[in-house]
Amino acid sequence: MTRKTMFITGASSGIGAATARAAVKAGWNVGLFARSEETLARLADELGEAALALPGDVTIFEQQKDALARLSDRFGGVDAAFANAGTGLDAPGTENGDPEEWEQLLRINILGVLHTAKAALPHLKLCKGHMLMTGSAAGRRTIAGSVYGASKWFVHGYGGNLGEEMNEWGGRCTVIAPGMVNTAFFDAEKPDKIQPDDIADAVLYAVSTSDKASVREVFIMPRG
Repeated sequence: MTRKTMFITGASSGIGAATARAAVKAGWNVGLFARSEETLARLADELGEAALALPGDVTIFEQQKDALARLSDRFGGVDAAFANAGTGLDAPGTENGDPEEWEQLLRINILGVLHTAKAALPHLKLCKGHMLMTGSAAGRRTIAGSVYGASKWFVHGYGGNLGEEMNEWGGRCTVIAPGMVNTAFFDAEKPDKIQPDDIADAVLYAVSTSDKASVREVFIMPRG
């Protein structure tokens, strides 16, 4: 059976790295995209010939476009793209917020997702492929002054709209929407919360459904 190929942003740690490991275990090739070149190289070495390290910045469209071209050349195509890169804020709320932080957050959480989708669609269209993006429970509720949450509202809205656009040529789009996940996004370990492997399982579920089904959103919350 021919191995499929997945492009993953934010692949150097957390959800991205866990998804890369799970995908390779499930028989996929993976393209690992993130800014941390050394960390990506270590992960690529760990995963072997099924992985390609692609250092780059999600806020720069041409870097994502070039990375996807390299990935397609290496493995003969790209079947799925996971726009997972994201960031939060140190200064919460609007009154106490930092406009410079807002600009960086919007460039990563919104423009970065748009860049991934635009760069990936020409490849996905060739194989009726699958676009995935990391949303959040924060994008499904109102939280006092949360600019981060508002950026994830965008991801949910855009994911639905992109799903309709891709449906015109047989493609699929899924928003993966977790609650609190135990990643480096937080300062302290949270072992009682969702683990990155749980989100990786959700990604693999979405891309493994039959051609008759389109999983538009997977909503995952910690128990207890």
